[in-house]
Amino acid sequence: MPVYVWEGKNNMGGVQKGEMEAASDAIIRATLSRLRISPTKIKKKPKDLLENVTFLQPKVKEADIILFCRQFSTMIDAGLPIIQCLDILYSQQENKTFKKMLKDIKDSVESGSTLAEALKKYPEQFNNLFVNMIAAGEAGGILDTILKRLSNYLEKTAKLKARVKGAMTYPIVTMIIAVIVVAVILVFVIPVFQEMFADFGSELPIFTQFVVNMSNFVKSNILYIIGAVVLFFYAFKRFYKTEKGRSIIDRHILNLPVFGILLRKVAVAKFTRTMGTMLSSGVAILEALNIVARTAGNMTIEKAIYKVRTDIAEGRTMSDPLAESGVFPAMVCQMIAVGESTGALDAMLEKIADFYEEQVDQAVDNLTSLIEPFMLVFLGVTIGGLVVAMYLPIFKMAGAISG
Repeated sequence: MPVYVWEGKNNMGGVQKGEMEAASDAIIRATLSRLRISPTKIKKKPKDLLENVTFLQPKVKEADIILFCRQFSTMIDAGLPIIQCLDILYSQQENKTFKKMLKDIKDSVESGSTLAEALKKYPEQFNNLFVNMIAAGEAGGILDTILKRLSNYLEKTAKLKARVKGAMTYPIVTMIIAVIVVAVILVFVIPVFQEMFADFGSELPIFTQFVVNMSNFVKSNILYIIGAVVLFFYAFKRFYKTEKGRSIIDRHILNLPVFGILLRKVAVAKFTRTMGTMLSSGVAILEALNIVARTAGNMTIEKAIYKVRTDIAEGRTMSDPLAESGVFPAMVCQMIAVGESTGALDAMLEKIADFYEEQVDQAVDNLTSLIEPFMLVFLGVTIGGLVVAMYLPIFKMAGAISG
């Protein structure tokens, strides 16, 4: 149905504006009349020519989903029906992509689908964890509580992801800048010095000759070097997409000296936060483990969680197979064992998540403190070494002249 843009005056003489979807402008007039608004202007909203070009449409961000959960929870808690909540959320939404999604979700619920079934149509925005928790909330009549838990969970997960992303971005960006600077020096700066050295006619110092040779090699093979780098990353990406490749790489990532420890802590925080949130929302433990395994992000951890799920299905507790996996720290397994024995596993998992999120924050701070001096020394030695190599012949000539 077309969307109409309207403008009118209310009983107090105030001007009101808005948009409304209807089959005709007559329906818009009748609706505004019921709202005691006298329309002064009604016209069809012009179509966006780019609305069907998917890659040009705005993305639905995590912040949009978090705000959606917060507002939805507040309205449900206030006693508004689900359809009315969705209608309000739809009318207030500024993101065009999300607005279309909310319209379709509202129409599905009006047609008789549950909210969980309607959300399931958009797996990129609402994953299995989200949908299962909403289904549990609808079944238990605690949808407002579930939405509040989801918003808290998503906020903490987003914060954790941002911290790790920040820790990884700094050294990567610094290394890229260093490579570009060194490449520019080798390709454009060194040849200028090389022409000057040729006029001297004397033999170059060993270090300077090495740098000149390296510059000649890079200049002669720059396209091959770029091609090799591109090919390496392409091959790495293809290999990682295979089950064997992902298994090998993920295992080695967790064993890295500094980053491996950080990623293990992130994995523990994510696992315990997700499990705690799902169990406290009424999701069955086997279903929760199944979802957590699929969203683990690391095949080594994923396999360990699936093994735990299999053992629990056979009657074992969670703590024992977790300890046997060798992926999760002994303290985590012991705390989970206490939670199982006291019947407060969900609360214990939340406490572990809080603790490990703090540990991740500390690890990121420590990593940044460790990387900064290392990167400064690396840049100083690399670029400084190239500069010194270029000036060595000049120093040698100056020494010969003064001698």
